[in-house]
Amino acid sequence: MRQRIYTLLVGCSSLLLTACGGAQRLPTMASYTDQVGKRETVSADFYTMPHGRLHRNDQGIWELYVSGEPLERGLTNGILTKELLDQQEAAFVSQIRELVPSRFRQWLLRGFLKFFNRRLTDYVPAEYQTEIYGLSRSASDTYDFIAPPYKRLLYFHGAHDIGHALRDLALVGCTSFAAWGPHTADGKLLIGRNFDFYVGDAFSEEKVVSFIHPDRGYKHAMVTWAGMVGAVSGMNEKGLTVTINAGKSDLPHKAKTPISLVAREILQYAGTIDEAIRIAEQREVFVSESIMVGSAADQKAVLIEVSPKKFGVYEVENNADLLICANHFQSQAYDGDKNNLQQLKESHSTYRFKRINQLITSAPPLTPPLAAAILRNRSGIDNVKLGYGNEKAINQLLAHHAVIFQPEDRLLWVSANPYQLGAFVAYDLKTIFSRMDTLSIALPVDEAGLRIPADSFVYTDAFKNYEIFRHQTRTLEAAVENGEQMADTLLTGFIARNPDFWKAHFLVGEYYRRHGQHTEALHYFRAAIGKEVTTEPDRRLIEKRIRQCVRRSK
Repeated sequence: MRQRIYTLLVGCSSLLLTACGGAQRLPTMASYTDQVGKRETVSADFYTMPHGRLHRNDQGIWELYVSGEPLERGLTNGILTKELLDQQEAAFVSQIRELVPSRFRQWLLRGFLKFFNRRLTDYVPAEYQTEIYGLSRSASDTYDFIAPPYKRLLYFHGAHDIGHALRDLALVGCTSFAAWGPHTADGKLLIGRNFDFYVGDAFSEEKVVSFIHPDRGYKHAMVTWAGMVGAVSGMNEKGLTVTINAGKSDLPHKAKTPISLVAREILQYAGTIDEAIRIAEQREVFVSESIMVGSAADQKAVLIEVSPKKFGVYEVENNADLLICANHFQSQAYDGDKNNLQQLKESHSTYRFKRINQLITSAPPLTPPLAAAILRNRSGIDNVKLGYGNEKAINQLLAHHAVIFQPEDRLLWVSANPYQLGAFVAYDLKTIFSRMDTLSIALPVDEAGLRIPADSFVYTDAFKNYEIFRHQTRTLEAAVENGEQMADTLLTGFIARNPDFWKAHFLVGEYYRRHGQHTEALHYFRAAIGKEVTTEPDRRLIEKRIRQCVRRSK
């Protein structure tokens, strides 16, 4: 769909392709039992086991409950979600085959990342190694040509990190915010976030909300997918929340602790912001990341900003009550950081930061429905038209999920498909966690009266046209790459489906340039630069194309 998205997929696929190279020792499990019972089918889309259960709600979100020691949790998770795990791996591997078709390139990637991941297990806590191993026991042997199951799933947990580190994929950006005091209707802390992580359409089809009762630490809930025990968005029973936003990173020399496992450790073992900071300080990471931590106990949120060489904590100043996070750092530790300065200058991070500040400060005091409306916003600063899918938008129409937290009330909202446009399903964690003690969770478990309806945009012709546009984008990009012919009517129809998006005009310009039709290409490049172009490198590329076409059309 977009070059940066393709780069993410290449990075993530390369992470898996390495697995057959390096030796990764298995965790020590002598003190754990592997007898977790069998899966019982209660009805279609509802399964139970002694230490857990899995249910698909009426919005298509899977609700997973697991309890016990690390191995029990992993084994139970894997047995309950086996079919979902197979689907996620199939989706992932299909992208590998599509984007890295050359066996020689796969061999090169394996060799490089064999070295890169040589000591990964030295940085992953033993508890999570054991949980991942238990989960891997249910993984299919279909993909053993890539790696044995434990290796595959262990490396899978670094996909977020390695994906944006290998080719600067912080530019595929998430946006989050925390508001309290006069910015919220009840004065309580309210947090919203979009998780813009895209690994193909199939990867995002089956969202999972995991409710976990560990033998040690706090009960916690995470929005995730099958095969993942790390956290990207979650809240624990103490009302402490975590979300992660990628920052600009140098290419790392070796893998260390995946950021999702740092976030999981915070969820499981921190009840306050200070405790979360202490956990984050103890872990070595290999990419740059902002971890937004909200706390019911502290009644505020902060950003823990980590990277391989620096560590900072950012709190809003002068008793302010609005914290915004895009994909750049704000703490003093990164004031002169060259990567962060480049991110501020050239990416769309600053633009989204300003836009969300504009939306919140101009809105009435926030409620969960108003927070959802902000997360779904598709316009630019001062409501300028960006076109659908522009990374300058808060809603880039590619999010794996969006979440809203009310930590003091232990309320969590999770978006159903598609993207963050589906209904936001509400969960009362106080009720759910109390039922987990006896595993007597009645169905349904969501709070229907608090559900936020789907965005009306999803029912419009504009949305239908955008979905067609996304698929046609891939076709057009392939045609440009391979020099294939397309009818002029298809090209004009392509633009008509998303006329305000600069990339639509640019791709048609690239098509004509590829075929030596420089006068026609110049027309579309000039149209593209007149739109809201996503980044400075994108703008420079369009300007270069215009100069080339001007010279060659004379």
